[in-house]
Amino acid sequence: MRQHRKTPDMAHDIASEVSPKAGDRIEELSTPRPIIDEDRLAGNITRVQSYMDQHGLNFRPHIKTHKIPALARAQVAAGAKGINCQKVTEAEAFADAGFEDILITFNILGAEKLVRLAALNDRISGLKVVADSTVTVDGLSAWFAERKPLTVLVECDTGGARCGVQTPEQAAGLGKHIAGKPGLVFGGLMSYPKPSNAAATQAFLAESVALLKKEGIDCPIVSNGGTPSLFEAHLVPAATEHRAGTYIYNDRSMVRAGHCREEDCAMHILATVVSRPTEDRAVIDAGSKALTSDLLGFADYGHVVEYPEAVIKGLSEEHGVIDLTNCKGARPQIGDKIRIIPNHTCVVSNLFDQMVFHRDGVVTRVEDVAARGLVW
Repeated sequence: MRQHRKTPDMAHDIASEVSPKAGDRIEELSTPRPIIDEDRLAGNITRVQSYMDQHGLNFRPHIKTHKIPALARAQVAAGAKGINCQKVTEAEAFADAGFEDILITFNILGAEKLVRLAALNDRISGLKVVADSTVTVDGLSAWFAERKPLTVLVECDTGGARCGVQTPEQAAGLGKHIAGKPGLVFGGLMSYPKPSNAAATQAFLAESVALLKKEGIDCPIVSNGGTPSLFEAHLVPAATEHRAGTYIYNDRSMVRAGHCREEDCAMHILATVVSRPTEDRAVIDAGSKALTSDLLGFADYGHVVEYPEAVIKGLSEEHGVIDLTNCKGARPQIGDKIRIIPNHTCVVSNLFDQMVFHRDGVVTRVEDVAARGLVW
């Protein structure tokens, strides 16, 4: 039998027909697909910005959670002061969208990245980066000595046990080193603390600022951060701003941490049951390429909204295996669609080209994930 081959134009027409659009109902969408509740999204933005305003803190949202300029604009319109990016290419995407005040919270090393960083610094007015070693600082200085100066903050480890200088003395010493290097401007301090560690974070940052002041060095920005420590921000008065990303969508880990309720989770992964091999097993079309393999301390891979006793016990790339043993009453059948709250929403954003937004189950808009895959 002669096969009918699709031309590029035909393929484009078919894609247009199946792509989500405003007015579609979410239960009719092809899966797996992240869907974002507009009202929960707006509520999360308002709730956190109101908290920051109440305590007189500048708020710098981290866009790695959503990677979508339209959402960053909504955050800034609500009162945020600039944005936080994690990598150079991610910042480039947001500079392309018109953002000027961008802090990149990552040590930047290597000629390829520095070429791009310098070009970015030339075209926006408020670029800032961080460093936690003289190696990184000296590399930045060598590159920017004959270029437009670059603002650099010292990253401090106040308990998060990731990057960062280990003592206030080291923070002050590296700050002095930055201030003395050609092509660089000392911008202040930055920290990503562990949760429930506000007192230690405050002590570290306050002492660092005091030591810098003794050296005659001003510390214009003290940037504290993270959604896990979000509602402790007012307990760190040494900080001039707080950064957070996950709060805009929220996820299962944030519910467990007590930062939000399940009803505040704006992102769900819509999935379809494609197999019921046994009475106690369902298989969905969402695997590690849709839900992420991040456990974050959980024993399973997400919370099934319609069947809270169900356990997503295993993921392969395209399949998710759900244990229904503990489910009481009705169980999902082949063809049913379910909603899943992911363990870690930020990773999900980097797995899809688009996010579908809805209100009361009706699609309101579709946004491209502009910085998807931009991880260096």
